[in-house]
Amino acid sequence: MNEYVWETTEEINLQVAKRLSRIRKRRGITQEQLSEQSGVSFGSIKRFERTGQISLLSLTKLAAALGCADEIRHLFESVPYGSIEEVIRERK
Repeated sequence: MNEYVWETTEEINLQVAKRLSRIRKRRGITQEQLSEQSGVSFGSIKRFERTGQISLLSLTKLAAALGCADEIRHLFESVPYGSIEEVIRERK
């Protein structure tokens, strides 16, 4: 099964960054406060919100500090099978 992705990986990352930034602002937390609460450097947070670039570990720390760790924890939990071959391979 071929699935077409219309955004680049960079665009997807930036969408995630914008969502996390909106959550941060909704909670009334500054980038500096989030840095202190998460242990992620202020510069990394600024860069992430601007470009979408961040390590998975830092993203997880930010999500945990914002009370959104379950969003990371449940990534890829319900990915549908692309073919019957995938079902067979998984059961081996």
